[in-house]
Amino acid sequence: MDVPSHLQSEVKQLVSVHGRDRTALLPVLRGLNKSHSYLSEAAMLCVSKELGVPRAEVYGVATFYSFFSVEPRGKYVIRLCRTISCAMNGTYHPVVAALIEELGVAFGETTADGVFTLEQTACIGLCDQAPAMLVNDDVHVKLTKESVRAILGEYRRKAAAGEKVKSA
Repeated sequence: MDVPSHLQSEVKQLVSVHGRDRTALLPVLRGLNKSHSYLSEAAMLCVSKELGVPRAEVYGVATFYSFFSVEPRGKYVIRLCRTISCAMNGTYHPVVAALIEELGVAFGETTADGVFTLEQTACIGLCDQAPAMLVNDDVHVKLTKESVRAILGEYRRKAAAGEKVKSA
């Protein structure tokens, strides 16, 4: 597999910052995931070669952590907390319904326009402000179906305006 030169340069730059040994694997993958919203096969191959880590190990790390993805994702990755403290909140199920209705996708899917990916995640540490979700690195708490609609509207506006996105 040929690795694009821009990807090779990006990996080399990340390696120059984080080091060339096995301990650099996570921060290098994090940097690539941040800039591309996912870890392509070419990216993982390049990381494997640069760090001297077997491809299977790179893939294993990339698929173990839920905030990494090996599939393309939307510009905005929505992660709704699915733990019991969020789910027990009376507004949780209406929030889930609003997300699915507004986006037109189920959990684990990306909108046809590539703007949003909807995911569920384990506890994000905001149990006292449930239900909670992350949109890339932005935290949203005490969600209601109305606030979800407003939040999605704001991200749609940003996407249409071409505003810079915080990492996924």
